[in-house]
Amino acid sequence: MTGSAPSFSRRQLFTATGAMAVGGVALATLAGCSTPAPAKTAMWTPPATPMAFPKGYVWGAATSAYQIEGAWNIDGRGPSVWDTFALYSGKIADGSTGEVAADHYHRWKTDFDLLKTLGVGGYRFSLAWPRIQPTGSGAINQKGLDFYKQLLDGLAERSIRPAITLFHWDLPQPVQDAGGWPNRDTANRFADYADIVFGAFGDVDADWFTLNEPKTHAFNGYWYGNHAPGLTDPNAAAAAVHHQLLAHGLTVQAFDAQGVKGRVGPVLNLTPVSASDPAAADQTKNVDARENRLFLDPVLKGSYPTDAIGTENGQLPADPAQFASLVKEGDLKTISSPIGVLGVNYYGVAGVDLNGDEVQIHPTSTAEWEQIWAPGLYTLLTRIKREYKKVPILLTENGIPDDLLQDGVDDPQRIDYLRSHFQQAARAIEAGVPLEGHYVWSLLDNFEWAEGYTQRWGLTHVDFTTQKRTPKKSFHWYSTVIAANAVAPK
Repeated sequence: MTGSAPSFSRRQLFTATGAMAVGGVALATLAGCSTPAPAKTAMWTPPATPMAFPKGYVWGAATSAYQIEGAWNIDGRGPSVWDTFALYSGKIADGSTGEVAADHYHRWKTDFDLLKTLGVGGYRFSLAWPRIQPTGSGAINQKGLDFYKQLLDGLAERSIRPAITLFHWDLPQPVQDAGGWPNRDTANRFADYADIVFGAFGDVDADWFTLNEPKTHAFNGYWYGNHAPGLTDPNAAAAAVHHQLLAHGLTVQAFDAQGVKGRVGPVLNLTPVSASDPAAADQTKNVDARENRLFLDPVLKGSYPTDAIGTENGQLPADPAQFASLVKEGDLKTISSPIGVLGVNYYGVAGVDLNGDEVQIHPTSTAEWEQIWAPGLYTLLTRIKREYKKVPILLTENGIPDDLLQDGVDDPQRIDYLRSHFQQAARAIEAGVPLEGHYVWSLLDNFEWAEGYTQRWGLTHVDFTTQKRTPKKSFHWYSTVIAANAVAPK
């Protein structure tokens, strides 16, 4: 039998790492590594003095369009799959939608002032495809471009470098109606959209990201069904993987052809996995292929792993032959077009059992899918350095939701979590990893996908009734880290 679909929501099955594993914790091995990790348990304890970061290290915060903007039908924006899913699926925990969210569309100046107060050097945000091209093809919505021009100008005025994500899951509904990501033509539609954006903003020196977490969007949206568009077809999920990666490659080629300033790459959510049972080595290797190598290998090596898709426990249970038929001549060359930066979203690790299911091996945050284990970040980053060609890396998301017992702004758990992850990032840099920045998820409390407003991930508390913003204690703590360009011990 194949591994059963997990019940977790949000980003597909990582598990965040943090406060409870600052030091003295054994590092898990990554299954399927071409260079095995040492057999002996590795131990590491943070130093008693602050850990400094290189000059120019980018400290930032991250958001995404659907989660914060609101204004879902204002100024020509078209519907997205998340508008439809939130309204009609019955799968949002509190029955809410992103129709208002944090009302960033109208309050962006206040939010950018928060960024300035925080002291960040970079801000990662996404553009809403249906705000720029309402039907996902054809006519351009100038008011949508004007809105994002305001954001880019506002960042420039505050000397904050933009990190722009072209796609963070809000596929225009008409594109989904035509087949969505399982349809190869969607990759071409996306490339056309990217051309529009590059034509409008190609003179902006930025870190450009093609797609956010193609794994999560494909698996949760087309396999597990707990994210938009809510399908439960493994073959559709596999097709969505390939066509998103193809869209990525076409976008990188367009970026180069148009001479866009800055650098471009994907954002991948990656998950160190280890066997929870000594007999589960093969299952763990399959899960590693499905979770990590299915995305890293085509982008950085120009090939797909052979053990990610199939009927074995831990694999994506799609038809390998059907998947292979989707990969046309030249696709992998396109997908592996040279990138200038790799975005890595890190939320933790997972164990794997004999069924190929991901199981808990570390404590979780209030998001049950998020197993807190900071040393896994070092494991992941050094693995990328060891097994793949060198490319600059940005940690594009890393964070934790509020503890359910906190009072809204007092969030010591987030401070401990961030401290431990910053320490592991500094440790990875010392080991030669080309890590150049760290974006905390998230600047604001927001619409947390299938969890609605029941989870709060922000450095800033948002009262969703009044839209009042109140920086949390972690906000102020993070500002001291940024000012010092160093993380102090507890």
